[in-house]
Formats: sequence, structure tokens, C-alpha cells
Amino acid sequence: MGAFLNKPKVEKHTARGEGNGLRFGVSSMQGWRAEMEDAHSAVVGLPRGLAAWSFFAVYDGHAGTQVAQYCCQHLLEHITGNADFQAGPGDGGDGDEEEPSVESVVRGVRTGFLQIDEHMRGLLGRRHAACARDRSGSTAVAVMVSPRHIFFINCGDSRGLLSRAGAVHFSTQDHKPGDPRERERIQNAGGAVLVQRVNGSLAVSRALGDFAFKRVRGKGPTEQLVSPEPEVSAIRRCPAGDEFVVLACDGIWDVMSNDELCDFVRSRLQVHGDLERVCSDVIDTCLYKGSRDNMSVVLVCLGGAPSICPEAVRRDAELDQFLEQRVQEILRRSSGGQIPDLVNVMRTLATESIPNLPPGGELASKRSVVEAAYNKVQPCASEDTDNAVLFFRGFS
Repeated sequence: MGAFLNKPKVEKHTARGEGNGLRFGVSSMQGWRAEMEDAHSAVVGLPRGLAAWSFFAVYDGHAGTQVAQYCCQHLLEHITGNADFQAGPGDGGDGDEEEPSVESVVRGVRTGFLQIDEHMRGLLGRRHAACARDRSGSTAVAVMVSPRHIFFINCGDSRGLLSRAGAVHFSTQDHKPGDPRERERIQNAGGAVLVQRVNGSLAVSRALGDFAFKRVRGKGPTEQLVSPEPEVSAIRRCPAGDEFVVLACDGIWDVMSNDELCDFVRSRLQVHGDLERVCSDVIDTCLYKGSRDNMSVVLVCLGGAPSICPEAVRRDAELDQFLEQRVQEILRRSSGGQIPDLVNVMRTLATESIPNLPPGGELASKRSVVEAAYNKVQPCASEDTDNAVLFFRGFS
């Protein structure tokens, strides 16, 4: 199930980019886990004549990093390089005859996943291979964006969503052992679902790698205890309405729902246009909401993405000012000369009705503002990050 640290590692790795009419931001944090096992991909302009296409993915590794890292480097080539992906007419005509059809993309993605899984199994048999003794696995959630479609690709319990016209339009479905369809496959392969895990061990029912769960004789690769088969959904693009795509590992979804994350991202885009910063805001907020896992998020902004709103900027600035004043008041009114620590200040604020907190993030998303205000008054009494995190974990 993974080991935990005494305090979280809060350093982030971030990136941003743009192209093909898209902008994207990425952020990841190790958090409380003893190792960072996530990986991600962001490719604008695909090979084999697909310069107008883009690919983004998050890989959530477990029991090691090898599978996640290998997929990060090679999954895309397994998808675009197989014959199934390249077969078929263009997706809808109008000059795209050289591009793969929707049906070809769906088949090609499935083939690519099965191919890379079998390829990695082959690497396990080579004693000189880097992953020769590796037992790791990885979920994968991705989007392939063509000029006309967004292809959502999911294998495991990472998740992707599309925000359109101010609401969640589509989200992938998690592959969990307790799902009736997944449970049936597991039982047909001679396994069992115990404490919502495959054979009481693995918390996901589909993943790449995890070959200890793929050894049932007489069963094909998609019939094993753990399947590498992705679900692929083709969503026709709506240029005026499509706002953004979010891809994230379960460390994010453990503490935020689809609607909460969608609302929070939209609110931050209206305050500032820095996609790296928005992704970092998401990760910080999830940490303070109590996530104990590695956290990675990819944000892809489409043509209808919210722009900076002067009214939203004003409200956010007023909120920060209000929180700073409230912190000063709480410290000033402390009784008996006893200065409350940061955790108690946060606890007090959590009991109050504070207007204009970011939707989905609430007070947790303003923890850094509260801490900065606290440190202005009591610079030597600031609590460690993990103490404030523990507060939110107990409160949420």
C-alpha cells in the first residue's frame, strides 16, 4: 500500500506550453509518500503526419516507478505506430483523408496499450533489463486532441474530465475491483475482491504492468485479474463551449469531486492566466484537504477557456485582505497572553462564514494567505506545514 513520510515533501515540478490552439500547465508533488511514482506526458504535434494533434497523459505508478516511467517515454509511439491506428479513412473528410478515423484511433489506442504491456512483460524476462526484477504497475489517463475530437483514454483509477459551457461535460470512469463488471472478470479469472482490492492486494482492476496479476492460464490479456485494456471515448469538439481538460491521479480525486475541481479550476482561471500556477493551486489545496498520495495534474485549456475577469480579481484580492485582517484580529484578541498557533487560527476561521472563498477549494485553498498573515504578526511561531495539513485532514 506504500510507505509514508513523517512530513510531506512539498516541492513541485511544473511546466507549461502551448501549440495547436491549446495551452497547458503541469504540476506534480511527492507529498506524504515515501517515493514519487507519478509521471506525465505533454506532446504538442504528434509524429506520422499528425502535427495538428496533441497528447497529454498522467501515469500513477505503484510498487515502483519503472512501469510509469517506461509508459511515459514509450506509450505514445506504441499507439501511433501500430497498424490499427494508421488504418482507415480520415475522420470526417474535408481534407483529412490522411488522418486516422475515429474508429481507427479507438482500435489503435487499445492495440497500443496491449502491445506496450506485452513488451514490458518481455523486458521482465531479460536479466539485463532495468526492470528485470520490477513488480510495479501504473494506471494511465490521457487525452489525444485532434482538430475535431478529444479522445479520452483511461486504464485504472486516475481520471480525466472535460469542462464545457461552465460544467463537467464528460469524465472517465474509475476501474475499481468493486465495480460489477470488473468484479465479474476478476472472479472469472479465479480471483476475489477482498476489502475492495484484487485478492485483497491491489486497489485498481486495470493497469499496465502488475504482471503478478496476469498469469492465469487459458485467459487472454483482457481477461486477467488485472487488465491492461483502456476505455476510449471520442468526444466531438465544441469550439465555442469547450473550456478545459483536467487529467489527474487519484491523489487529487481522493479529496475533490469532479464538480469541485472543475469549479475551482474555473475560478482560478478567472483570477490569473498562469496555468502552471493553477495546477500548483490545485495540488496545494488537495494537500491541505488531506491527500496522502503523490499528486499530479495536467490542465489543457481549449478555445472556450475562461479569461481573466476583473470582478473575480477584485473579489479575490478583497478576500485575501479580509483573511489577513481576521488573522490579525484573532491574534490580537487571544486571551491570557497565550498566542494561538497556526492550526488554531485555521480552526477558528473554519467555523466562520467567509464570503467569496474559491468554490471547490474553500478555506484550504487560502491556507498560504492565512500563513503569510500569521507570519507577519508572529514570525517565530509559525507551525510546520504538516501540522496545518493534519488539521485539514481532521476537519474535512
